[in-house]
Amino acid sequence: MKIKTRFAPSPTGDLHVGGARTALYSWLFSRHFGGEFVLRIEDTDLERSTQQAIDAIMDGMNWLGLDWDEGPYFQTKRFDRYNGVIDEMLAAGTAYKCYCSKERLEKLREEQMARGDKARYDGHCRDAKCAHGDNEPHVVRFRNPQEGSVIFDDKIRGPIEFSNQELDDLIIRRTDGAPTYNFCVVIDDWDMEITHVIRGEDHINNTPRQINILKALNAPVPEYAHVSMILGDDGQKLSKRNGAASVMQYRDAGYLPEALLNYLVRLGWSHGDQEIFTVDDMKQFFTLDAVSKSASAFNTEKLQWLNHHYINHLPPEYVAVHLSWHIHEQGFNTQNGPQLVEIVKLLGERCKTLKEMATACRYFYEEFDEFDADAAKKHLRPVAKEPLEAVRAKLSAISSWTTENVHQAIEGAAAELGLGMGKVGMPLRVAVTGSGQSPSMDVTVHAIGQSRSLARIDRALAFIAEREAQQQ
Repeated sequence: MKIKTRFAPSPTGDLHVGGARTALYSWLFSRHFGGEFVLRIEDTDLERSTQQAIDAIMDGMNWLGLDWDEGPYFQTKRFDRYNGVIDEMLAAGTAYKCYCSKERLEKLREEQMARGDKARYDGHCRDAKCAHGDNEPHVVRFRNPQEGSVIFDDKIRGPIEFSNQELDDLIIRRTDGAPTYNFCVVIDDWDMEITHVIRGEDHINNTPRQINILKALNAPVPEYAHVSMILGDDGQKLSKRNGAASVMQYRDAGYLPEALLNYLVRLGWSHGDQEIFTVDDMKQFFTLDAVSKSASAFNTEKLQWLNHHYINHLPPEYVAVHLSWHIHEQGFNTQNGPQLVEIVKLLGERCKTLKEMATACRYFYEEFDEFDADAAKKHLRPVAKEPLEAVRAKLSAISSWTTENVHQAIEGAAAELGLGMGKVGMPLRVAVTGSGQSPSMDVTVHAIGQSRSLARIDRALAFIAEREAQQQ
């Protein structure tokens, strides 16, 4: 049997981490078995579905690298197919027209609630022989079995059973002629030959209804696997307040797709004690029987740890491509300065996100407006004038601008003055970067370049002279 899975989001908002994890699990399951993966947009909610949300879903899937073999399919383009099947069911007696008014249904609901019963349709029109004209307002209901149970072996949670007496005759076509979500899903899974439905646990109650419709159509029933919810950093259900950012917001915040994928796959799945998984590892090892039934807790610190790992372990040429996007977003030009590959190597250990790295590398390419106040107060004092002048002289004398020669110049200035490296290095750091933090001074000064480093030292010396004059 060829494995075929699907990811079927509703385009009513962005692709968030819960949906992305479901997509990842479905994608990995099909890839593990050499099967196919379908993208289906379930846009039957015409009022809430938007093109913006469709674009956001596609952008998120593409950024994560979750490619699809078929689709994207859109349910709104398949209404003729759904309605054709409903008409066949009406003729076969597996569905019927219901003419109950909203008032009758509301009164029924109130009476059931008052008795403490579960609110459900009472089958009033199920076998009624009422004389109604074809043009009278009506819905179409599925004739659900009234005896027995629906039992399915959930591939994550084990056997699950629902009594058919608990399931009422659900509406499969509304008064306006539009087919309903639960029915469209069934026909799609049938037509698209889906073998495994992997989705969130909030769909468990839909499953017995969908199975009964499939059986009424003599259609094959797929395997089902329902993934548990994700909790936020605070232990509450994941929301925008506690971590449920959209996938593209994680990109915007400076995360690599590999880090987010690695993090999401571990939110409910494990393979021994392994923490770091390449995409090839995931494809090789992922199985549904290793997915936990328990809810998973989102941990932003763990995601940052993974991102830091990938920044430093993926090829710097690849990381630099993602870094360039953030630099463009921050609006500065990198033509005059070191290659971005060098920035990744220089700042990788210091930065947990690419956004942080883009901010931190700006002084390699652009002049800064002013020195960091605290750093300047501490290190650009009159006592720093002599070390800065000494190191400037040695840097200006370099004919071959290499990291080694820059290192020797800084060391030589310190030795000449009988000072520790900190007495020379820290004023130099503030002078050329504007702040008190940077990689080692030899690689930093080398990357900034000779002429710009000298010009910045001159600016620092002028700052010290002005400060000295103010103190007199």
